[in-house]
Amino acid sequence: MHEHIAAVPLDKAYRLLNHGPTILVSSRHAGVQNVMAAAWACALDFDPPKLTVVLDKNVKTRALVENSGVFVIQVPTVAQIRLTSLVGSVSLVDDPDKLEHCAVQLFEMPAHDLPFVEGCSAWLACKLIPEPHNQQTYDLFIGEVVGAWADTRVFSEGHWHFETAAPTLRSLHYIAGGHYYAIGQALDVDVDVDVDESNL
Repeated sequence: MHEHIAAVPLDKAYRLLNHGPTILVSSRHAGVQNVMAAAWACALDFDPPKLTVVLDKNVKTRALVENSGVFVIQVPTVAQIRLTSLVGSVSLVDDPDKLEHCAVQLFEMPAHDLPFVEGCSAWLACKLIPEPHNQQTYDLFIGEVVGAWADTRVFSEGHWHFETAAPTLRSLHYIAGGHYYAIGQALDVDVDVDVDESNL
């Protein structure tokens, strides 16, 4: 396994997505692999851990997920903002060498026949839970998380540590039109925020 990457207990896997980051989706089928960016993904359940992601009917990655039944959700970093934007706007249909042109580097995790994207801060290997109605009507896919890992420089002991990690390891949050935010200040409600409850 790569330096700085450690397994995350599955009962803590939801925490990798709970802060609403832009994510990368990767999948492989019949010798074809692809990576795309997605903004609409979230944790769904704890035991077994599940997540949802929206995959439009026009994207190649969707067909790879449907045919293989497996995929990876990963959390890109500020250092990967250009890569994230490119894989979200360049189609494998139009450019068969998309991954090379977008400077995507892939690696493998033991016991998982899936393409993982180098340089991310977290990875969740998923098994598709087929829900044909949701997939066709809403483009909504459900995955059961079967493996989770994180970069220990920014996630350890079940928690993100963005405030003490290098700024380049912060997660991206897509708004629109190529505009992102990086995750910001850490706040603890009982320590950092003085709330005047009379105004609630």
